[in-house]
Amino acid sequence: MIYLDNNATTALDPDVLEEMIPYLTLSYGNASSIQHKPGRIASAAVVKARKQIATSIHASEKEIFFNSGATEAINTVIKGVFALYSGKGKHIITSATEHKAVLACCEHLEKKGAEITYVPTDNNGMIDTSTLADLIRPDTILVALMAANNESGVIHPIEEIATITKEKNTLFFCDATQYVGKVPLNLEKTMIDILCFSAHKFHGPKGTGALYIRRKSRPTQIVPLIHGGKQEQGFRGGTYNVPAIVGMGKALELAVSDLTCQQNISDLRDLLESTILTEIPDTEVIASAVSRIANTSNITFKHTKATEIMSRLPDIAISAGSACVSGDRDPSHVLKAMHRSDEEAFCSLRFSLSRYTTEEEIKETVAKLRTVVRQIRDQSPVWQLYKDGLLD
Repeated sequence: MIYLDNNATTALDPDVLEEMIPYLTLSYGNASSIQHKPGRIASAAVVKARKQIATSIHASEKEIFFNSGATEAINTVIKGVFALYSGKGKHIITSATEHKAVLACCEHLEKKGAEITYVPTDNNGMIDTSTLADLIRPDTILVALMAANNESGVIHPIEEIATITKEKNTLFFCDATQYVGKVPLNLEKTMIDILCFSAHKFHGPKGTGALYIRRKSRPTQIVPLIHGGKQEQGFRGGTYNVPAIVGMGKALELAVSDLTCQQNISDLRDLLESTILTEIPDTEVIASAVSRIANTSNITFKHTKATEIMSRLPDIAISAGSACVSGDRDPSHVLKAMHRSDEEAFCSLRFSLSRYTTEEEIKETVAKLRTVVRQIRDQSPVWQLYKDGLLD
């Protein structure tokens, strides 16, 4: 199997698994039960992981809050900020290219009186920061914009966005799920108020993530989503998932210690794109003109349905859009927000590489793609109409 769906999830790094195993077997204490040795061992492991994560993103350990992943973090922040600040205002700004978790939260809050403004994007999926600045009002309580898009790979100017929101005295929440572990991040210098990410996007375990909340920002009393014990400074109740937290700390430490591998990933991504464009006619790389994370490529195969291509490539793991909505029959909301037609959206495939991807896998993928696309097109009446000049 050639695995090129790393924006959906990544393989667990063997060194991460090795770090987790003791806490899945012998050291199984509850990290909150510090009155005995097993609990203190587990608690120390959580403390170590928190330090690893804080160091990796240049934050304070007191600014790191553990949870089950980015979806929980997104729900916690957007709903919690609205609950805390709705007396000040009910206006939230986001983008139509955000992850479905953000969009679903905003749609939910609209029913509770929130006013949601979607900052427009251009054909490359980029937002205009001057437009964003103009959209922020005295009653704007939150700007929620991602660092890197999970479908297109497009990187947003988060430093500039943070500067704008700081000047406007508005909170900036950044979903950095596809960014952390791939791009250097210094939260001492980047004035982001709140940021989230998930471990399984950088070769850590599934089901765990972290939320960063700047201590100097206002939202120290965000209403918790999950009430319970006093874990996470009373912000997130529930027994610590010690093995997963340990794994996340190790995985992020490994990722940021070798960010140079992103250049190799970028080279392989470029090889994939250039070979497809050369060997398969009527293809287009989406958002190739702007900055993207190194591992991501979204390619349109004109008048050739992505789902049909995938069905004929059972040994290659790729995707038609986000994993969270891959069963959806609607076209990608991200590509639609980038002013792509339904036809283009349905004919686009996402390839997302990892540090384990090889040049041989890229070459084999392109060779199989070339054969499959030709077969589909040869059998397609729509393709024939296009070749005859009767269809755009």
